[in-house]
Amino acid sequence: MKWGSQIPIKHGSPFNTKNIMELDLDRIREMIARCQWTFAKTMPWAPHEYIVRGKCPLTEDEFLYFIDMQRRFGVYEHWGKYYHPYLYIDDYKYWTMGAPVEETIVMNRAKVDK
Repeated sequence: MKWGSQIPIKHGSPFNTKNIMELDLDRIREMIARCQWTFAKTMPWAPHEYIVRGKCPLTEDEFLYFIDMQRRFGVYEHWGKYYHPYLYIDDYKYWTMGAPVEETIVMNRAKVDK
């Protein structure tokens, strides 16, 4: 699988997305809505929420799909010393910490400032 497409996906995005991307985005939105996101209490200076693989309502395949979409379509940005792809969907951005997919257990999200 090839990683690295840099396409931000936002609600009302100026990008002309193809039907397959719209279907994928609908699928991710439905998956996001099923999850109960936990506030990261240990980092109050960087408010964000997270879900944990195997402890959220997503199946293993759905969690892997979410990671795949985040890495394939995320926009690379710096946050401190980190440089990760952030997948923008509606009012949130989603990211992982960059471990190999098989080792990734957390998906994070933060509200996007408008």
